[in-house]
Amino acid sequence: MAGLTVVYVNSSRTHAELDKASQQIENGRYAMQVLSDELRLAGYLAEFNILQAGLPTPGTKPDPCASDIVSLSAALPLHIQGYDNTATLTCISDRKANTDVLVVRRVSTCVSGAAGCTDVAGAAYFQASLCNSSTELDSANATDQFRLDTVAANLDRHKKDCVTLASTRRYITNIYFVANNDLPGDGVPTLKRAELGAGGFTVVSLANGIDNLQLEYGIDTDGDGIPDALNANPDTYGACVGAACVTNWQNVMLVNLNLLSRNNLPSPAYTDTKTYSLGLDAGGSANTVGPFNDPYRRHVFQAQVRLNNPAGRRE
Repeated sequence: MAGLTVVYVNSSRTHAELDKASQQIENGRYAMQVLSDELRLAGYLAEFNILQAGLPTPGTKPDPCASDIVSLSAALPLHIQGYDNTATLTCISDRKANTDVLVVRRVSTCVSGAAGCTDVAGAAYFQASLCNSSTELDSANATDQFRLDTVAANLDRHKKDCVTLASTRRYITNIYFVANNDLPGDGVPTLKRAELGAGGFTVVSLANGIDNLQLEYGIDTDGDGIPDALNANPDTYGACVGAACVTNWQNVMLVNLNLLSRNNLPSPAYTDTKTYSLGLDAGGSANTVGPFNDPYRRHVFQAQVRLNNPAGRRE
């Protein structure tokens, strides 16, 4: 009986550890998939060609938490922006220290009113003009070539016939960050997303057990859509002062994702003494974390994602 008990206990422990490992891998893979898919859509504005329109570059880095139409319109030229380890944003809370924040701007891939495309009252919608008239595409004013508004009556751009109203799509700003907790006080680090909605942002949990997120950005310095430099913080890359820093973000064509996933439950008799490499820091040195010296097992996930929309427009 004693022997059978030992075998049963050991088998149960092994099974429990396998369950923890499976959950950790699944959460890590899901988080990477969500981030990768989002980055591939960064800067998607349907038929609107933002380079050809020539919208002015913001003089300073936009506030990603601003939800008014003036601020959203001014931020359109920046398909992506990020914050390297330190960030104080009013629309997110409980952000884990020394983790990166990623902001992605785009429009929905579904047309408002189409089957399966849910409209949200009071949310911002984007409309790209296809009408080659002096008041729309042929206008010298770039803002005549599109509309971005929360009021349906103001979405007055047209299709090629210059009579039929152009399609509208929901405008999206998503802010990704690692929180200290999934539920308040549970101590489970979690990848979360702040989503732009009607009048503000709503935070949702995406994948728990995500312990760290570190990003590197591929910057195109010669306008051919191919990254020429890799840096963890375009805010400080090169001779970056004021608007020059914003231009760095406009020129981001690629993102390296470095994500650290952690078991949600501790493993008895285990101590994590490993050091994990999460890409490079802003100075070009290895960005390492650990050892944590706690009973949680961890795993690193990495991926390189091309930003298809801004890179494709330059090729």
